[in-house]
Amino acid sequence: MKTPVSTSRRKAGRPKQGATARDGDTERRILEAARVIFVRRGTAGARMQEIAEEAGVNAALLHYYFKSKDGLAQAVFREAASRILPEVLRTLGSDAPIETRIEHVVHRYIDVLREHPFLPGYVLGELSFHPERIVAMAHEATAQGNGPREMLARLGRDLAARAAAGEMQLMMPEQFLVNLVSLCVFPFAARPMLAALVNLDGPAFDLFLEARRAELPGFIIRALRP
Repeated sequence: MKTPVSTSRRKAGRPKQGATARDGDTERRILEAARVIFVRRGTAGARMQEIAEEAGVNAALLHYYFKSKDGLAQAVFREAASRILPEVLRTLGSDAPIETRIEHVVHRYIDVLREHPFLPGYVLGELSFHPERIVAMAHEATAQGNGPREMLARLGRDLAARAAAGEMQLMMPEQFLVNLVSLCVFPFAARPMLAALVNLDGPAFDLFLEARRAELPGFIIRALRP
């Protein structure tokens, strides 16, 4: 008699014929495994079989859920970028005071990147070869009324109004956006350099981020004062 295989170790097989329901847990495991392999190997160097082994599933399931490696790569990118992009667009394009928008974006960026430190390197690397992916997400956001053009137009009007009132320096919204995002992302993108040059690693990096989360909104706001 064959020894039963533990369900915790048995790989998931192809869905039963005629099945239409997608297993959300399996899909999440595949996406997480793909992200790990893509970060480790780069999308071009990753193999579907390696992703399947990382996820603990049959390779046929990858094709069932995502059709191809390109489809899987697009899904991983969308999942990664969606952690920040939609909320940042909504926040910066909202009618909240500019100071409130700055604080919210800084806190959101730092909180998400602390939890997912691979995001800056992964997203920037993917965009180097597949810029159309962020364009597609921007089109979807535009269709929902939260696109980057709408956000920049609203932000530009608000910055100009504050400058006309003598409350802020006049700044183009594109410059404002790049300054804000760069100041949030740079410590994560440059973490190896910071660890080597100023010993910002491990607990020291966490303490640095706590201080930066508290101090950066005020720094940016003061830089806008006339």
